[in-house]
Amino acid sequence: MATVGCVGTRTPDEQAARRDVQQVAAAYRPNDQRPTLPTLTTNSPLADFLAFAILNDPKVEAAYYDWVAAVERITPARSLPNPRVTFQMDIMSIVTSLMPGLMMDLPGPGKLGARAAVASAESTAKYFAFETSVVQAAFNLKKAYYQLFFLADKIRVSRQILELLSDLERLAHAQNSVGKVTLQDVLRAQIEQDRLNTEIAGLTDSRRLLTTQFKAALGLGPDRPEPPLPARFESTPLNLSADQLWQTALARNPRLQGMAAEVAGAEAAIRLARRERIPDFSVGLEADVKAAPTMYRPQLGFTLPIWRDKIAAEIAAAQAGKRAAEARLSAEQITLAVELADKLFNYRESSRNLALLEDKLLAKGRQSVAVAQSGYLSGKIDFFNLIDAQRTLLGFLLSEVEARIQRELALAEISHLLLGTAPPNAPVLSEPPGASKSRTLR
Repeated sequence: MATVGCVGTRTPDEQAARRDVQQVAAAYRPNDQRPTLPTLTTNSPLADFLAFAILNDPKVEAAYYDWVAAVERITPARSLPNPRVTFQMDIMSIVTSLMPGLMMDLPGPGKLGARAAVASAESTAKYFAFETSVVQAAFNLKKAYYQLFFLADKIRVSRQILELLSDLERLAHAQNSVGKVTLQDVLRAQIEQDRLNTEIAGLTDSRRLLTTQFKAALGLGPDRPEPPLPARFESTPLNLSADQLWQTALARNPRLQGMAAEVAGAEAAIRLARRERIPDFSVGLEADVKAAPTMYRPQLGFTLPIWRDKIAAEIAAAQAGKRAAEARLSAEQITLAVELADKLFNYRESSRNLALLEDKLLAKGRQSVAVAQSGYLSGKIDFFNLIDAQRTLLGFLLSEVEARIQRELALAEISHLLLGTAPPNAPVLSEPPGASKSRTLR
C-alpha cells in the first residue's frame, strides 16, 4: 500500500522529550534492560548503595516507564487521523459503477499542535514524578542506613553502661561484705542490670526490622539474601544558608516542577478547547473505474461547530482545571516553605543539643559518676544517688546518639526531598526536560 511507512512530523517538544528519554535510558535502562548493579560489600561507599537502590527500586522503575509512556503519547496526539478507504457501487440489474476512494480527516488549524502541547506537558509532569521517585529512593536508603548505624551506637552505649553496672554490683558486694552497706544495694545494681539487659534485647530485636527496611530500600524482595551493611558512616553535606535553601528548593524541587508542568498542560488545554470553534475538514477522491473514460469524484466536507454551549463548557472546564492546577502549585509552595522551616529547625535544634552534650553534659555526667563512686566508697552518699548518676550518664549518651540521627535525617530530608538533590551519577537530567539539546545527567 502507498501509506505503508508514512510518518508524521515531530514537534520540537516531542523531539526534546525523546532526547531526554534516550539520555536517561542510557544510564537507567540501556537497551531496555536493567544495568549491572554495583557489587555491595561492607566496605562499599554509600554511593554504591544509593546507586543500587535507585536502579533496583520497582517504584522508580514504574515511574520511569510511566514517563516513557507519556512521551510516546505525544506522537498520537500530534498525528493526523488514519485515512479511510471507501468503496461504492451503483447496482441496477448489473453493476453500473464501481468507485473505490480514499478519504482523509483534517483537524482544524492549530488543533494538532495544541493536542501535542497538552501531551508534552503531561510527559514533563511524569518526568518530575520519576525524579521525585529517584530522590525518594535515595532518602529511604539513607534513612534506613542512618537508623541501622545509630542503632549499633545505641547498643554499644548500652553495653558500656551495662559493664559499668556490673562494676557497681561488684563494688556493692565488696561494701556489703565488710558491713558498710546492706544487701539492698547489690539487689538495686542487679535490678538496673536486668532493666538494661531488657532494653538491649529490645534494641537488638529492632535490628531485624531495620534490616528489613534497609533491604526493602535496596529494592530486594523477601526471597533475596540479606544485603551487607555498610561499615563506614557518611554524612549528608549541606552548605547553604536558609535563603539559598529556599531559592534552591523553588528552582529544583521536583514536586513543584511537576505541578508547574500541570499548569502548563492546563494552559495548553485551554488553547485546545478554544480551537474547538474551528471546523474539522475531510477531503477525498473516488474514481469510477467502470466508466470510460474513468470518472473522478472529489469530495470535501467539514464539521459545523454549532453547539456553543458544549464549546463554552469545554473552555470553562479547561480554565477551571488551570485554576485548580495553579492553586495546587501555590499550596505546594506553602507546604514546601513550612516543611523546609520545620526541617531546618530540627537540624538546628539537634545540632544545638549535640553541641551541648559533647561540649558539656557528657563530661559532667562522667565526672558525676566518678564522684558518686568515690562518695559511695567513703560512705558519703548512698547507692541510690550512685545509680541515679549512672542513669543520667546513660541518658546523655543515648541523647547524643539520638541527636546525631535526628540531625542526619533532617539533612537528608532537606537535601533530597525538599531540594530535590539526587545522588551523584543518578539517572536524572541536569536541566529541566526539553531545556536544551545537549545535557548531562546529574
